[in-house]
Amino acid sequence: MTRAPDHIAVLTGDLVNSTGLGEASVARAFDALATCAAAQADWQGDSLRFTRHRGDGWQVALGRPELAFRACLAFRAALRTLGDSYDSYIGLAIGPVTAPLGPDLNAETDPVFAASGHALEAIKLGKTASSRLYYHGAQTDPATGPRQATLYLLDTLSRGWTPVQAEILTQALAPPPRPSFTALAETVGKSRQSVTKSLDAAHFPAIELALSALEHPAAPD
Repeated sequence: MTRAPDHIAVLTGDLVNSTGLGEASVARAFDALATCAAAQADWQGDSLRFTRHRGDGWQVALGRPELAFRACLAFRAALRTLGDSYDSYIGLAIGPVTAPLGPDLNAETDPVFAASGHALEAIKLGKTASSRLYYHGAQTDPATGPRQATLYLLDTLSRGWTPVQAEILTQALAPPPRPSFTALAETVGKSRQSVTKSLDAAHFPAIELALSALEHPAAPD
């Protein structure tokens, strides 16, 4: 980044059952995550600085934190295209940074990075019920509860995505303006009817409404 934004979002992830996946499958998973991060650079207007983190973990930084929830789902979709057994725990935090970010996020020390790591640890320690997506925020922050509630629901709606649905969602989850369903169908090589059916089964209309509400809060009456 050429400047330090007031706030960023940090996603810290860890592959689910990486030992069971095996070395070759883990490599495929990281390729998919890196490709997804590169695609999201267009959303953010800057690199996400995708960084391998603590073995089979990973981390990215988002200069547009309002897109963080969409980003979590995009990374899940990217992994799920590889098969039903691919997924990632993701800890999310939003907070200020004090200086421009370097290329290796392992070197960053602002509290938002530690908070994202704490969110991931909470998932892995079983403190988040069954959710694989978790938000860490200060107890005094009024946004913490609503943000976590949203992630619980998004996790539930997206946990059952099939590889076919996920392939379509990797395109559909891009923030507006996005291609029409007809153009999307041409991109993924399926009929428009098939794309629409898959998106409905993946709960995309409800998910997109929720994401849009988060990203563009309605002005008070």
